[in-house]
Parts: sequence; structure tokens; C-alpha cells
Amino acid sequence: MRELGLAPDLVLLSPSRRTRETLAGLEPWDETPLIEPMETLYLATADQLLSVLRDVPETVRSVLLIGHNPGLHDLGVRLAGAADGEAAHRLAKALPTATLVELAIATPWRRLDGGCRPVRYIAPRDLPD
Repeated sequence: MRELGLAPDLVLLSPSRRTRETLAGLEPWDETPLIEPMETLYLATADQLLSVLRDVPETVRSVLLIGHNPGLHDLGVRLAGAADGEAAHRLAKALPTATLVELAIATPWRRLDGGCRPVRYIAPRDLPD
């Protein structure tokens, strides 16, 4: 993420051990984001995750959501909608553990529902050893 210049303003985190380990693997940050563990993210459905994202303050430019499948995969597919491109096609097929999906949104958080553009899809197998 650092090499790509991706630095979230806010990290929404399921409180599970596995998600905390994922977060620890991303540290240290150049500028530490606000990290908000949320019980409601544990095994949340796509609808529940979307509800959480819709409550993000409009002053927040970027969010990193660290949670669980199948909810995250379902949410990604829903947000990408009919988008085209390699990232969209890979997202439609699967969301393996520890995969980074970057979505560009063009609406306020409170109106988030679809029409997002998948910018990147990086699975662990895509990373150099």
C-alpha cells in the first residue's frame, strides 16, 4: 500500500485476531489513520458493511475496510456493479484472504450503493516473494 501511495484516513476494522494481524502487517504508517475497531464488522453481510460505510463522515476521503468474507466479497461486487476492466473481472470471481481492492467512488458516503470503479485488485499471489 505504501509503494502505491495508498494511505487511508480511516481504518474500519473487525476486532478479530486475524484482522488485527492484517492491520499490524500494514504498519507503520507514514501518517497514522484513525483506527476504529467495530464489533458490527465481525462476519457482517454486505448490507451491514454498506450501512457502516454510509455512516462515514463526509470529511473522510479514504477508508480501509478490513473484515471477512463472504460479506466483503459481496460488498465489493455490489459496489463495482457492471464495471469493466481487469480489477472488476477479478473481483467478480473471488476475493481471497488478504486481497487489496481499491474502489473509486463518486458519491457522498451516505449515498454509496454502486457505480464504483475498481482501480486495483492485488491478491497475495500477485506480490513478489
